[in-house]
Amino acid sequence: MLAFPVGFKIYLAVEPVDMRKQFNGLWAMAAEKLREDPRSGAVFVFCNKDRDRVKMLYWDGTGVWVMAKRLEKGRFSWPIGSDAVKLSVAPEALTMLLAGIDLKDGCKKAWYER
Repeated sequence: MLAFPVGFKIYLAVEPVDMRKQFNGLWAMAAEKLREDPRSGAVFVFCNKDRDRVKMLYWDGTGVWVMAKRLEKGRFSWPIGSDAVKLSVAPEALTMLLAGIDLKDGCKKAWYER
């Protein structure tokens, strides 16, 4: 399980992103589309149109990390916010989202249950 410390800034891109994007493409998305500084130490989370893949971009002060997750079954329950471009979420919310918990209903998706 991937977890981030309390107080970490996390931004979800509301619109889907082409998952072929790598370091430079995701960096450009964070800077131009989300209008945030990728060097701020925040985690930027992007999802594809089918919502079965997620990529995260993070600058640790010495270099850029790109982390990816592909679901074998099901889809991520991507939240919708008041902003049409990005959504700021707490680290706990990202952990739940990546664990298959529907943030709207607060329960695990059936395909994620063991």
